[in-house]
Amino acid sequence: MAKKPDQGGRRGRATPGPTADESRLFEDAMRDVEPLDADDRAPRTPPRAKPPREAVAARRAATPAKPVRALKAGEPLDLDRRTMDRLRRGQIRPEGRLDLHGMTRDRAHAALHDFIATSHAAGKRCVIVITGRGRASFGGGVLRAETPRWLNLDSIRPMVLGFAEAHPKDGGAGALYVLLRRSARLG
Repeated sequence: MAKKPDQGGRRGRATPGPTADESRLFEDAMRDVEPLDADDRAPRTPPRAKPPREAVAARRAATPAKPVRALKAGEPLDLDRRTMDRLRRGQIRPEGRLDLHGMTRDRAHAALHDFIATSHAAGKRCVIVITGRGRASFGGGVLRAETPRWLNLDSIRPMVLGFAEAHPKDGGAGALYVLLRRSARLG
């Protein structure tokens, strides 16, 4: 029995080269072609044009200034690794709680600011802010996305050492632990 030629592209078998007719057609098509000299060949990558100075200046002016050292969820500002790990694991128990469920964006922002300021002034060390997870069909919760940004604002950040997503026992992705700086008490 004769073997059938491989038409499935299996590995291990060499693909056949061009047939005699294909080779003849290629040679006929290339007969009038002359090779270029090395000097006449185009570079493989074209040189990249530099944008005009005006465009660069306009782009820089349109780009808002970045905060010096913005916090992200889970990134400490002035916090040692051990304390941050304890915060992430839920080993620093919250002394206060703010639930933002059902609030509008503006009301939640004001409530967060007041809560952090009051908690800081009262000497609380760790608080929990419950944002909720939001609906996946709407791309997640607005308050969940905005709260880390609000904690980075100049009006709140001086009171905050760091924050992290809460441990599942305290709400997981729908809540944040916020570690507050020690307040300078007079007296």
